[in-house]
Amino acid sequence: MTTPSNRFDLPELAGAFGDLGTLIPFVVAYISLLKMDASGILLAFGASLIGVGLFYKTPFPVQPMKATGAAALTQTAGAVVLTPAMVAGAGLATALIWIALAATGLAKRLAQWVPKPALLGVVMGLGFSFMLEGLRMMAASWAVSAALLVGTLVLLARSRLPAMLVLLVVGAVLAVIQQPALADDLALIKPALRLPAFAWPSLSWQDLWLGTVLLALPQLPLTFGNALIAITEENNRLFPDRKVSERRVAFSTGLLNLCSSAIGGIPMCHGAGGMAGHVKFGARTGGASIMLGAVLLVLALFFADSVGTLFRLFPAPVLGVILFLAGAELAIGSRDPGAEKAERFVVLATAAIGILNVGVAVIFGLLAHHASKRGWLKI
Repeated sequence: MTTPSNRFDLPELAGAFGDLGTLIPFVVAYISLLKMDASGILLAFGASLIGVGLFYKTPFPVQPMKATGAAALTQTAGAVVLTPAMVAGAGLATALIWIALAATGLAKRLAQWVPKPALLGVVMGLGFSFMLEGLRMMAASWAVSAALLVGTLVLLARSRLPAMLVLLVVGAVLAVIQQPALADDLALIKPALRLPAFAWPSLSWQDLWLGTVLLALPQLPLTFGNALIAITEENNRLFPDRKVSERRVAFSTGLLNLCSSAIGGIPMCHGAGGMAGHVKFGARTGGASIMLGAVLLVLALFFADSVGTLFRLFPAPVLGVILFLAGAELAIGSRDPGAEKAERFVVLATAAIGILNVGVAVIFGLLAHHASKRGWLKI
């Protein structure tokens, strides 16, 4: 069977922006709160997206690691003041962990222990969590958000126009209307070539240790559930002609974090919700990832100092709509019509727990599945 080639057409371009709901808020927060260099963050994302698009030839996503980001950005490390160096240290530790899991084959063996009902529950729970986060982002402006959501659904169902591109244009117009000073700020933007600094020489053992303990290790369960098990299932369900293995996904997770930490970027992973977002808005090949990566590379190299201003063109209601529809796409795909009642319970209960904690959901789903098979679970 011949592997389909990457496409670079309008649907792929529209689908390329289907994961902005997770990318933009985290990037803006890292830049504004931890004062990290936008050039290193965006260059890492851009290069990684181009790499996975060329390698996997599906709309494979690259996302910020959410548990790490939440810990870093809310300063939940007690008395420790988190720094950009510790974030880079966390990325390096993450890279080494996932490369080791891939090289030893442990990533594949661990993934094989997770039964199908638990897997479907994890995917469904991730979808629900994306939908809830999208609703929270839309809550500040319900009228505008409702209009954008309805309009996007109509375009997706009945129009040949790429819904995502229309949504982004409308969002940019709304942003300029709601923020009168934005147009003047945009007019002041000028391209200026700037490369990120090499981060590893400045890392201390303390940066590496604290980054590992406070940021990298707490992320592992979520990455295992979302960025290894769920993304492998989602990719292979949607693109059976371009299947991936857990070992490959673990290795690419390690590799992209290795590159990111070297240039002062943030910990990254492959998230199933990101693929759902790309697919929902039209992407079917790695061309979407490559085009988004190219855009981010241009921003990193020439507009790093203006990223905060440019991202103001994407208001919260627009990002919320994107996130909500990506979550719906992910949750809809996690179905098994032929499942027995006990198995459906495992799926739904795992999904409910997955909204709060993916790692705990995996463990619950595994235990509940085996309990139902042994007759210990009566529903």
